Amino acid sequence: MSHATGPTATLVDALERARRHRAELRESVDALEAALAAPIPGRAKPWLERVHAAMAELTADFREHVGVTEGHQGLYAAVLGTEPRLGPAVDHLVREHLQLRLEIEVVLAALESRGVAAPAAELRERGTHLLGNLVRHRQRGADLVYEAYEVDIGGSG
Repeated sequence: MSHATGPTATLVDALERARRHRAELRESVDALEAALAAPIPGRAKPWLERVHAAMAELTADFREHVGVTEGHQGLYAAVLGTEPRLGPAVDHLVREHLQLRLEIEVVLAALESRGVAAPAAELRERGTHLLGNLVRHRQRGADLVYEAYEVDIGGSG
């Protein structure tokens, strides 16, 4: 009986950490979306500054997301410990982390050049594309957790 208690407690902890962090990441995504949607004409410099600040926050939250999900006692380890059949889905999400991290770095680097390398409209397009990829990744993560445990990890927040 003690064998079942350990994994259950680990699973509950992993799910709770993922749920809490998921809300933080959602706030970062929302902040970036709001910053990107702001008008550019006649205010490119403040627009770039706001988008840069939102991207910096998103970068930190995404780094934490990778740690919460991929870490030794993270969500993916918990999923694989109870549902090894979901290995291919977990592998896909891990590959997406690499792709998203690269995309975040490219957008952030372009922002740090303060529009010298790319005009604001192009930065908006890159940022909007990144947002779409992040939303789809979140959806796949929620589907993974639901498929493994029939638990809604918080698709809306």
